[in-house]
Order: sequence, then structure tokens, then C-alpha cells
Amino acid sequence: MDNASADDATEFVRAHTKLGALAFISEIPLYLAHEVLPLWNETEAVRHGHMPPPYWAFAWAGGQALARYLLDHPEIASGKTALDFGAGSGLVGIAAARAGASVTAADIDRNSIAAIAMNAAANGVALTIIERDILGSSEYWDLILVGDMCYERPLAERLLAWLGEKAKQGSKILLGDPGRNYFPATGLTRLSTYSVPTPKDLEDREIRETSVYAWAG
Repeated sequence: MDNASADDATEFVRAHTKLGALAFISEIPLYLAHEVLPLWNETEAVRHGHMPPPYWAFAWAGGQALARYLLDHPEIASGKTALDFGAGSGLVGIAAARAGASVTAADIDRNSIAAIAMNAAANGVALTIIERDILGSSEYWDLILVGDMCYERPLAERLLAWLGEKAKQGSKILLGDPGRNYFPATGLTRLSTYSVPTPKDLEDREIRETSVYAWAG
């Protein structure tokens, strides 16, 4: 991302978010959307101009659960290299960094990249932030973190195939998910379940039962 694009993305994120703490994870303040539907509608309206939906502007239930688990069990991440896949706001990566990991946060949305940088700075952590589709990458991480990414079939199929390969290479894989349509029904071990508050205009309920899973093969 060139400097002009980076500056534009940072300006856009600042204009549509405010810094605040989540009720479920008060330790990590984030720049999040202060109004859900206006921002969603604005980005939908300009999608033909290559602006994807603003997934980065919200703390999704799967990411919140995974971040909570990492904060409560820092030994899982301490001293490890970690990938926050589809990082969005960067919440999961920030939690991993707070737990002692060396974190790479990856996303394909330039606004997400700006939001991750802003959120990392607000929390005083250093993340390596990359803007590209990392699926298929041969790079190795001790720990791969996936929050709420099984909402579309093509993405879920590519992601799960790649995670299977990474598991064979020795990566430990943790997933947080509230039961999205394409989340796998087998091959996982449930580690913990949380009741995560969610905006009703973003989800279909105010609380989502959300679990953290380990890849079991």
C-alpha cells in the first residue's frame, strides 16, 4: 500500500470509528464503528470502487472469544510466532501480542490494515502487518489464529484446506467461531465457550454463544 493509499485509509478509519473498550474484553481498546448501518451502507454503495464490506470496523464474536482465550491463557502464545489471519480490527493479534507472541496480522483490505495499525498503537504493541491474500503461503508460524472466518463457502473451503496443510507442518491452530454456516463439524477440539455480547443490528441477537477450538486433524 503506497503512502497516499495508507493516508486515505487511515483518514477513512478515523472518520468512521471511535476508540473505546469492549464490554467483553475491556483490556483492549479498539477503534470501532460508532454506527453500524451507516458505515456498512456507505461501503456497500462504493463496492464497485473496490472497497469491500467494513469487517474491520466491528469486533465479531469469534474474534472476541479467541482474544479472550488468549488473554486468559497467555502460555499458549508466549514466545511463539503467531499469525492473525483475516485480522480485521487486529483484536486477536493484539491479544496474542499481549500474551507474549511475535505477531503477523494479515488482511486484504487496505482499511483493515490502517485499523490494525491504529489499534496496535492504541494498545502499545508491535505487530507485523501485511496486506495480501496469505492463503497458500508456505511461511511457517508456531500459532495460527482464525476468528470468525467461515461465513462464505469459497473462503471457508480454501481456508480449511490451507489450515490442514499448516497443521501437518506443525503449526498449532486455534479458531473462534459462533457457529457460522461453513464452520467444520469435525476435526476440532472445543477448548472453551463464551457468551459474547454482539450488536443486534450486526448479528441477529444480543448474545452469541461462541467457542474456541483447536485443530485436531
